[in-house]
Amino acid sequence: MDLLKTIVLGMVEGVTEFLPISSTAHLIITSKLLNIPQTDFQKLFEVFIQSGAILSVVFLYFNQLKSNFKILKNLFFSFLPTALVGFFLYKVIKNVFFESLIFIGVSLILVGIFFIIIEILVNKKKIVLKKKIEEINIFHALIIGLAQSLAVIPGVSRAGVVILSMLILGYQRDQSAKYSFFLSIPTIFMASFYDLYKSKDILLTNLNQLWILLIGFFVSFIFALISVKWLIGFLKKNSLVIFGIYRLIIGIIILKFLLL
Repeated sequence: MDLLKTIVLGMVEGVTEFLPISSTAHLIITSKLLNIPQTDFQKLFEVFIQSGAILSVVFLYFNQLKSNFKILKNLFFSFLPTALVGFFLYKVIKNVFFESLIFIGVSLILVGIFFIIIEILVNKKKIVLKKKIEEINIFHALIIGLAQSLAVIPGVSRAGVVILSMLILGYQRDQSAKYSFFLSIPTIFMASFYDLYKSKDILLTNLNQLWILLIGFFVSFIFALISVKWLIGFLKKNSLVIFGIYRLIIGIIILKFLLL
């Protein structure tokens, strides 16, 4: 993989990691458009550069998190279900889900429909968005974690299902997005660490391509900083409908491409 493709993938990861549109799906789609084969090293690269995006959240919110025991406790309980699913389904996730464009297309469409339905319910006052992060309890934290575990399927979107589950529970949009940022820290860092451990032989035999990982990491970090700040501002004034529509369009394009 050359420098330009590395930068493009880093940009895609950074921009999409925290938007509810599935960064994994966009990385896989972009790789196919750029004719980058899904080798073991490529899969490692796509997981590794997520850490760059997560570092942006640490950079922005470290002071807020380091002294807030309640949020840290809730993050632990939200992380548990995802950790268990990721550990026991590692091979299936890597060798089945990441290879299927059908999974991606269908997941994009289904979650997009849910976004639109939930926003309709919010508009009709069937769901009231009043709660803030500080009101999360252990029960809600576990529900959010169970929802996040669905994101092992590319196209679902980790940020998307976290935000969606929190909207159903009555949390404000920007607060839901912020909690999804926080939850990404243990989730993605541990996924990256575990993937590096499982793929250590691949890494050792591709040390000459270490620069690809580092450049992708740095580019992802920079563009994630921009994306995080933008999303919080956007969700304070807007709904998730635009993301639902976007997911529908991309999902339909993928499925139509497969049929052709």
